[in-house]
Amino acid sequence: MKDDSLQSLALAHVAKLHAYTPGLQPTDQGWTKLNTNECPYPPSPKVAAALLDEIGSKGESLRRYPNPQSTPLRETIAAHHGLRAEQVCVGNGSDDILNLLIRSFCTQAEATGFTLPSYSLYPVLVGIQNGASTVLELDRSMRLPVKKIAESNARIFFLTSPNAPTGVGFSNDEIEEVLQSYAGVLVVDEAYAAFAKENAVKLLARYLRLVVVRTLSKAYALAGIRVGYALAHPEMIGLLDRVRDSYNVSRLSQVAAQAAFDDPHYYMGIINKVRHTRDHYVSEWENWGWFTYRSQANFIFTEPRNAAGEASAEMAKALYEYLLNHKILVRYFPSHALTASFLRISVGTEEEMLLLQETLEAWLKHA
Repeated sequence: MKDDSLQSLALAHVAKLHAYTPGLQPTDQGWTKLNTNECPYPPSPKVAAALLDEIGSKGESLRRYPNPQSTPLRETIAAHHGLRAEQVCVGNGSDDILNLLIRSFCTQAEATGFTLPSYSLYPVLVGIQNGASTVLELDRSMRLPVKKIAESNARIFFLTSPNAPTGVGFSNDEIEEVLQSYAGVLVVDEAYAAFAKENAVKLLARYLRLVVVRTLSKAYALAGIRVGYALAHPEMIGLLDRVRDSYNVSRLSQVAAQAAFDDPHYYMGIINKVRHTRDHYVSEWENWGWFTYRSQANFIFTEPRNAAGEASAEMAKALYEYLLNHKILVRYFPSHALTASFLRISVGTEEEMLLLQETLEAWLKHA
């Protein structure tokens, strides 16, 4: 059989897929990495200690499978949110949870809805499922299109709050308005909730069709560990467990997550530091005349202008490339009119942000 026949043997929808494109992950030294919204600070010291203890001197525990349902971790997460363990499902990162939801509710006949812009993994997961999509475009105001969501034909709707890539948070009043008028499953993807003014967890007590999704990659500084979770009604969690892969969360990931939840004081310090740095630079760039969304996340979405006050997609691309040449990584999203003239900049350490600021000032002098 010839190798070129593999494409024709693959399922037709798989052969046409375009994989998710993550932010650049350089392997060489000297980069200031502000492109993938990772935490700029290390995780709690308790995490490393717990991992070393679990591994031991000979790694004996690693020959054993992990707890298949992450039961102790489910109990810890439930207690953290004032819920019951049967209201929690743990995944290999929140992307795993999103995939389980797509498996459970998406087909060609039952569409999945999401806004544009939002997390660009959603259409990829729908494509893998060979499902249908309902896409609602946001405008520059970033107002939540409550009526359009309610009138959509989507069986399940993903709402990123705070939004990616803008950082705009949707209020609980707005989310509740959707829940009261929309007949499908509403997933509030709260990857950045720790940095926001409010979150939707308290709405779970009143709405059966609400799912709140969280990750430990951002505020908990565990992007490399891959732990996320869903909070929902026990019936919903039961559905996710039916399609969840066995042993989907490694033994070490479960241990690291447990240790992170055991150190809330440490993480509140990190969260407050990120918020303070974020708000400072939002104000700085607004003072330059750059339109900048009031972020409730750990990143900033800003529309750069040159010294003459001009903004455009070409201007954003030029600044992106200038920063890249100076070994500073940010994100540029040229594929949509709303995002093409903006850059998304992860909040870094004070030192990283100062270097960025100095580089931006240098660019302004000749842009």
